[in-house]
Amino acid sequence: MADTRNADLTYGATDYLVYAAALNTNAPVNFADPTTPWVNLGWITTEGGLFKIEEESKDVEAAGSLEPIRTLMTKSVKSAQVTFLEGLNPFVRSLYDNVPLATMEPTTGTVTYALPDKPNDLRYSFIFDSMDGDKRMRLYMPNGKVTERGDEQPQTSDVMSVQMTFKFYKGAANASAVKRSIDYGDVDVSSFFPTGP
Repeated sequence: MADTRNADLTYGATDYLVYAAALNTNAPVNFADPTTPWVNLGWITTEGGLFKIEEESKDVEAAGSLEPIRTLMTKSVKSAQVTFLEGLNPFVRSLYDNVPLATMEPTTGTVTYALPDKPNDLRYSFIFDSMDGDKRMRLYMPNGKVTERGDEQPQTSDVMSVQMTFKFYKGAANASAVKRSIDYGDVDVSSFFPTGP
């Protein structure tokens, strides 16, 4: 077997960007930079984002077998956790406080609003982009919402960060909850896909 190890296939993100748009907004073609109606949610901590897939299954037991005769997949939840550095970014603030974005528009330089007693079900489309030189990865989610929020701590020793966990659901017309795109850049990966018998 050929040695296909290639250090160029390692991936260390040099930048991490998060974009949001209205629910079920189509993703840009290939790796085009998101433009209107997509909104960049600002600076992210150097840790980037933490994408997680949590799956649950149930084994079916039966008489006459010491091993399960079948395994049923019962759940597959996809989520991403990101810590934003722009604590006053209106879109970030609206997601964290769970209020519509229009609530954040100031009338006289200030804005005042009530945090909802009953959580709103605010859903948006999201793009999570990362890059390493000319290599890129993109996660596109047509239907997502914030399901967990970190503690808020204004402080004198650092900027106030805003941590949120996003959960993703199927989009319109039963579109996948998450689509991943990879641009290998100039790395030759042809040895992974041999041709012929």
